[in-house]
Amino acid sequence: MVSKDSLDLNVLGLNSGTSIDGIDVVLCNFRQESPESSLHLKIVHHGEMPMPADLKETVLRLIKDNSTSVEEISEVNTRLGMAFAEAAVNFCVEYKVDRVDLIGSHGQTIWYVSDPKPGQCRSVLTFAEATYIANKMGKTVVSDFRISEQSVGRQGAPMIAFFDSLLLIHPTKLRACQNIGGISNVCFVVPESKGGLDRCFDYDIGPGNVFIDAAIRFFTGGKSEYDKDGEWGRHGTVDQEIVDTYLDQYYFNRTPPKTTGRELFGDSEAERLIGMCQAKGLNNFDIVATLTRITAQSIVNDYRRYAPGPIDEIILCGGGSFNPNITEFIQQNFPQSRMYLLDEHGVSSGAKEAVTFAFQGLEAILGRPLIVPDQVETSTPVVVGKITPGANYRELQRTAVNFSRGHEEEPYLPAVRRLVLD
Repeated sequence: MVSKDSLDLNVLGLNSGTSIDGIDVVLCNFRQESPESSLHLKIVHHGEMPMPADLKETVLRLIKDNSTSVEEISEVNTRLGMAFAEAAVNFCVEYKVDRVDLIGSHGQTIWYVSDPKPGQCRSVLTFAEATYIANKMGKTVVSDFRISEQSVGRQGAPMIAFFDSLLLIHPTKLRACQNIGGISNVCFVVPESKGGLDRCFDYDIGPGNVFIDAAIRFFTGGKSEYDKDGEWGRHGTVDQEIVDTYLDQYYFNRTPPKTTGRELFGDSEAERLIGMCQAKGLNNFDIVATLTRITAQSIVNDYRRYAPGPIDEIILCGGGSFNPNITEFIQQNFPQSRMYLLDEHGVSSGAKEAVTFAFQGLEAILGRPLIVPDQVETSTPVVVGKITPGANYRELQRTAVNFSRGHEEEPYLPAVRRLVLD
């Protein structure tokens, strides 16, 4: 699998995001000569495997209602594990993958508490039982990454700064890597001339596609899942009063670090907004246009508030990157910023999150913390994830020990500081 003193691992990354559109699967090859050298990444294959429709419906209902039973919680975790295992197997068959050394599985986030109320504690619940994946594939799995970050006092999301900054850092340009998935998040990639990797930071802005998708499902009776090419929103008129009033609420006025999810911006909230719009006489197209503007304007507002300088480039990823009602509004407000897709940097916008979890799985096996972003509550390093041994676990242990020689007295291997995309 590897030579005695270098690294060469094929890692499968698995992820299902806030939109629960499907299970993203990516095969990454990681190579590194020594812990001090550049980490080389090659994205070999990427695909989206289906999420069982009844399972998606169950997960959406569970989150929307915030009501379930211990029995259902146990079953959903197991069913998601089975679905992820099936996705991994089918992906390997479809793409004729003959070697997987490790799997990094994010699973499906069910609930988040990042800003606890009195009597609460910060927590995150992520499902897709890793033992089913490990045993189905016969490979070791690393999963449940976010709770590791929370355990040392950070929020546990978005957990993208370590990758975005390594991939996108530039000697002089300030870049904003803008993900518009179910939730919208940004990483400000600070140029090397202004502090570089040690100054980059990320956080969740607010709703991305989640309200738009919920409205389309609501108006079509579930026949459509999203506003393809922004057609619904394009035919509507934005109610700016509703947008401004909505964006004046607590979450949007919090300073980073902050993170959120469906527990705040989910289907129940979307339906409340739809009802508010209908009470003002807005038609279906107007409502979609208004919900879309909430996403776009929240991004614009945050760039003006929190960007650490004039933004040279806005790099887009996630499904919302293809909604012109969002992207054109951002570009109109930042005409001097070049806007383009992450794909230009060699990473498919749809693959990025799965790639980051493959990366996190690799780092866990090697005992390396991720780069800790700026503007977080604590800079304590932590190795993220929980390891579920597969049939190749001892082989992976030997690989990690051989690669780590010379660092036995250190609590962690040094975090990766240079990434090369092959």
